[in-house]
Amino acid sequence: MISANNVTYRVGKKALFEDVNIKFTEGNCYGLIGANGAGKSTFLKILSGNLETTKGDVSITPGQRLSVLEQDHFKYDDYTVLDTVIMGNARLYEIMKEKDAIYAKEDFSDEDGIRASELEGEFADMNGWEAESDAAQLLNGLGIGTELHYSMMRDLNGSEKVKVLLAKALFGNPDILLLDEPTNHLDLDAIAWLEEFLIDFENTVIVVSHDRYFLNKVCTQIADIDYGKIQLYAGNYDFWYESSQLLVKQMKEANKKKEEKIKELQEFISRFSANASKSKQATSRKRALEKIELEDIKPSSRKYPYIDFRPDREIGNEVLTVENLSKTINGVKVLDNISFILGREDKVAFVGGNELAKTTLFQILMGEIEPDEGSYKWGVTTSQAYFPKDSTKEFDNDYTIADWLMGYSPVDDITYVRGFLGRMLFAGEDGVKKVRVLSGGEKVRCLLSKMMISGANCLVLDEPTNHLDMESITALNNGLIKFPGVALFSCHDHQFVETTANRIMEILPDGSMIDKITTYDEYLASDEMARKRTAVYMAEAEDESGGDVE
Repeated sequence: MISANNVTYRVGKKALFEDVNIKFTEGNCYGLIGANGAGKSTFLKILSGNLETTKGDVSITPGQRLSVLEQDHFKYDDYTVLDTVIMGNARLYEIMKEKDAIYAKEDFSDEDGIRASELEGEFADMNGWEAESDAAQLLNGLGIGTELHYSMMRDLNGSEKVKVLLAKALFGNPDILLLDEPTNHLDLDAIAWLEEFLIDFENTVIVVSHDRYFLNKVCTQIADIDYGKIQLYAGNYDFWYESSQLLVKQMKEANKKKEEKIKELQEFISRFSANASKSKQATSRKRALEKIELEDIKPSSRKYPYIDFRPDREIGNEVLTVENLSKTINGVKVLDNISFILGREDKVAFVGGNELAKTTLFQILMGEIEPDEGSYKWGVTTSQAYFPKDSTKEFDNDYTIADWLMGYSPVDDITYVRGFLGRMLFAGEDGVKKVRVLSGGEKVRCLLSKMMISGANCLVLDEPTNHLDMESITALNNGLIKFPGVALFSCHDHQFVETTANRIMEILPDGSMIDKITTYDEYLASDEMARKRTAVYMAEAEDESGGDVE
């Protein structure tokens, strides 16, 4: 068990947390939620001991081991992948290294023998002989193939490093597991594996995530941070949302009844306070009035942007035709003879682990790069708006937010432009902020404002939920659901994909594509799709291993 006891944490004069008392017990997975800036990551750092409280303390059941998902992707560059994972249990790794050092000695003394014997006993008690196989199992589950297990961390790409650090956090069955955005940069297969791992995990988990489906799948309780306090709710994220909305509704209804009673008493006092025969009753009602207190209902500090894509014109029957598109990048064929035709009601989710292929296809369709072979054609009634995965160039200037959006507005009116910014929570002085200094989430909201103001009837979005808080993801999700045009998008948020898409396309590692008119959950459950995906992934593994795959 881990608990916070009267924890207060101040940043300057502002209290981020005030007298927080909460216990996290064994056998539960807690989803730590709250608006951007509420202090979710800060609270995890306090629990892990990486940040000191202003007041109060954190206590852990004696003898229990705490493990944290680290965020420094370069910290272990001088170690192998397998060693990095085993470091998740620091004591076990120390024993392994001390044993190796003793056995490597040329002048092996009696003292060395005694020490080695002690270490071997402790090593066996910690299931050390299974350490490498356990670490390998975690890595394979997350999609890090055996051929990379003895590679140096420095030789891995960013996504692979994230998976290794996650495996490190999970290694050795920790008693308490703290995970800050564990699904970031994971492909959907890795996320599904992690979900099952945490469902089966019997100890304490505290997780911060913007993935609503993930929280619904793994969480048994929700810890909601708001107004410097943390309130526990039994159940998953959806249950928390319904419960919190119901609680506010009940409080409002109770207040309404009290307001009616107050009004009745006030009217009586007003009518009869000057009447001698009724003055005693009036005095009695005045006392009753003074005892009535309205509950102090604080609206949530969460703010939801208003995302509404309204096309300037209705889309025709001819939307997009793609014929035999192929593209090779750095010697790898990422698109191989891709063909499809879009209908006027299609909302297509591009899924799977081939991130480069999805981005490449979007760049081709938006005219940013040319295909090596094949062609594509947008219908004459279509207009496109694009959300790129990398928007660095878009914000590499000294424009203010308002001036930046004015450059894309069809109406030369600053009030018109500020209306779109207001919908995306840029109010008042925010409009004069320079786009160069915006946070990742603010840049995403700017790009969505640009897409809304364009009036396009075809939207192309490459990972739009990256950097967004849960409230903004929900708003974007709802905005795309009601959008009357065509959408092509890639996204790692399961609920976003399931509720938005009516067609699934997966570009496989060999550059080929599976195209299915279906929901995402139905696609994942399809035996036919599973066989196709398995065949391609196995063929790729055989190529990489020289055909030695069982």
